[in-house]
Amino acid sequence: MTEAVFRETSAEPRTESVPLSHLSLELGHLHMEDLREGPDRLRRHFAAVRPWIDAARAAVAVLTGGRTLRLSTCFLIDDYFTRFSTPAELVPMLLSAAGEADLVIDYLARESGCAIAEDVHLAEAVTRRLVESPPPGSNGFRPPVSRTGWLTNGQRTPSLRTSAAMTATRWKPPSETGAVRHSIHMDVELWDDRDDHRTWSCPFLAAVWQLSRLGLLRDDGRPVPQPAPWKGEGFPDDWDDLPALLRLTPSAAPFTAYFTCTVLPTRFLPVEHAVRVILDQIHVDSTALGQIAERSAREGIDIPVQIADRASYVFPPGL
Repeated sequence: MTEAVFRETSAEPRTESVPLSHLSLELGHLHMEDLREGPDRLRRHFAAVRPWIDAARAAVAVLTGGRTLRLSTCFLIDDYFTRFSTPAELVPMLLSAAGEADLVIDYLARESGCAIAEDVHLAEAVTRRLVESPPPGSNGFRPPVSRTGWLTNGQRTPSLRTSAAMTATRWKPPSETGAVRHSIHMDVELWDDRDDHRTWSCPFLAAVWQLSRLGLLRDDGRPVPQPAPWKGEGFPDDWDDLPALLRLTPSAAPFTAYFTCTVLPTRFLPVEHAVRVILDQIHVDSTALGQIAERSAREGIDIPVQIADRASYVFPPGL
């Protein structure tokens, strides 16, 4: 006789799916020192960005097989490391400069929202999903990322041991895991702790930002952050009063997407290399991954298995 087993449905958290655009196109990720230069700096930025938008559209349109392209745009403001001006003063200036270049910003995000959004400690939650890739021949001597705050894409140069009871370790070059003949080794600082306060690094927050745009962040099964609609009224005077993610265009395509493309100045290239190192070592929610894989299969769109390969970049000259 088979014994029936009953479970409370609330005991099994349901992973909610997210709507998906084909492409999330980031029109800028400027820091406050850039924004201090005022409207002219913003105009130059969007004028430099504009010619590359059509190219990004065309590249993703090939992947959709001729279907109508679902594309949303976003812009990230740094209010985490430094704060300048107010949303009431800055956001209208930003939207006006974009409009002069015939560009529309559908979603506006605050970088501090990559650390904490909707009372969810996003950055902290992502650290619990870090799974370091041990390099070949590693012996466990290296402390884990949870203790050091550093993540690497390979084998570091061994530290010299000078204790009399130990033989000094012979120097060896660092090596990249999975290198193609020659290594490009990188060590990435994810955070630092000073005066009982943790400050997340720019690469780590940017990795959280990519996961958010790719629809891979969940809190107890709930997608986070979720875009808050803008009601067309004025913007607040305090950054903390602005939602972590704001939908500026009511009819915009979904914020989350199969692919992301980010237009950045070349000085951000090392940061985005670090982002790829981080994304390659995050154990993403398997149900969320499965939902996106199933949806893309129904649409006949091939998406890479590796999360980092779903993100692309444009570094226009002179930006």
